[in-house]
Amino acid sequence: MRARAERAPPPRRGRGLELSSPARPWLPLVPAVPVGYTRPVPTGAGSFFDAMAASYDDLEPWYEHLYGVLHGLLRAELGRSGGAHGSRALDAGCGTGFQTAILLELGYETLGLDLSAGLLDEARRRCAGARLVQGDLATLPWRDETVDLAVCCGSTLSFVGDARRAVQELARVLRPGGRLFLEVEQRWSLDLLWRLASSLTGDPLGYAATPAEARRAFGRPFGHGIWLDYPGYPRLRLFTPRELDTLLVEVGLAPLRWWGIHSVTNLVPSTILHRPRLGGTLGRLYRALARMDRMLAGTSIARCAANSLVVLARKPDARSAQSSA
Repeated sequence: MRARAERAPPPRRGRGLELSSPARPWLPLVPAVPVGYTRPVPTGAGSFFDAMAASYDDLEPWYEHLYGVLHGLLRAELGRSGGAHGSRALDAGCGTGFQTAILLELGYETLGLDLSAGLLDEARRRCAGARLVQGDLATLPWRDETVDLAVCCGSTLSFVGDARRAVQELARVLRPGGRLFLEVEQRWSLDLLWRLASSLTGDPLGYAATPAEARRAFGRPFGHGIWLDYPGYPRLRLFTPRELDTLLVEVGLAPLRWWGIHSVTNLVPSTILHRPRLGGTLGRLYRALARMDRMLAGTSIARCAANSLVVLARKPDARSAQSSA
């Protein structure tokens, strides 16, 4: 998320919801341009993403694959009942509107929220039919049981200081029977090994971690997540499947299905996959790994070793609560 665009118009109200003024028509993704990665970013997530808003849609190979798989899952899992009888969806951490646009396409009455005013400016250009507001995931501005679906992707939860509070808020605004589609950064991926190897050999891969920092990521307890500094980003949380499952259950959500993205593709270090383009032999290798990664996404291997963990959870309704009693 990058340089701040012109400030969006103030939100207006309607039907008990925070609304924003629709702006310009949908914009396609723009071609990739070089992105430089340095030391971890010391600013908060909001300021960081404001600063990169203008070039947020410039997708490196890493994000092209991540969003390609994520959006395929969104359409396959949520398109079956999307938009039925005026169903309402929330894109929590909507950024420039990648998932917002798909929710609109599927027929949902769509709400979006993001901490960054700059990203929301871009989202309003892409998603004129959505109601977009600036706000914090930990204090959602909507009433209880407002939406049928909540989507939280782009590693949004990994940048939130109090993940439990944020997931609790998402559960609160879901109607009984509503679903949450969530993607986070996962702890136990090959990238921890690449980071350690790079730290021990003069950091040729550019992870910007000392050997002590890299070793610390392997410490106990193994079932808990960790906070990690990654070059070019604010500090982020790497979750474990056990931690995320416990978090969802504690706030009253029942996990239904799990996926993993960037498991075998992480045979190539992530810092290389954040380059603007991959050419030649490396590009061909990565495309082959990406095809394999897509096929393995729903397997237990991917869920345990992927860089990104995806879960579809459901808020029980009265009928499901009675059947489980």
